[in-house]
Amino acid sequence: MEQVVSQKNSGEARKTRRVLSGVVRSDKMKDTVVVEVSRYTKHPKYQKYMHTHKRYKAHDAGNTCKIGDRVEIEECAPISKEKRFKVISRTTTKASNSIEN
Repeated sequence: MEQVVSQKNSGEARKTRRVLSGVVRSDKMKDTVVVEVSRYTKHPKYQKYMHTHKRYKAHDAGNTCKIGDRVEIEECAPISKEKRFKVISRTTTKASNSIEN
């Protein structure tokens, strides 16, 4: 799921920010999670639909996200060499709840 969000700040138009949703695959770094975003795309030559995925590093202040959580990430200014997204919302899955209990 990809959304484009445009924001206006005191009359100035800002660059649109992408909002992606995915699943947390790693939370071993401080204030950073690795989010895997899946897409269902059509192959240009063979016309077959297939799942593609890409992993993004996102800023997670306070290390609140755990592996298996569904999150939405938003594009932002570069935070480090590879971090270009920040976590804006989190939905805990049933699988991660059963592991914690």
